[in-house]
Amino acid sequence: MKIKVKCFSQVKYAIEKDQLIIDLPEGSDTSDIEEIIREKAKGRLDGVRLRTALNKVYITNPVVVKDGDEVAFIPPVQGG
Repeated sequence: MKIKVKCFSQVKYAIEKDQLIIDLPEGSDTSDIEEIIREKAKGRLDGVRLRTALNKVYITNPVVVKDGDEVAFIPPVQGG
């Protein structure tokens, strides 16, 4: 199944893309996707807590994804 992943701020810079399409086996959940993103970041997201949204709704626990879902990873707000 194909999942669209949107990346913002630190995540975008860490993987050098603002979105990707990931092909996953049935039964995968949002924590599996976060693990893939962290691997692609090669340590640049170590220690960064990410918020996860599934189909534009924030979630707090891993959720099984379906073909065509959109997952977004949002790091904590930064500013000055």
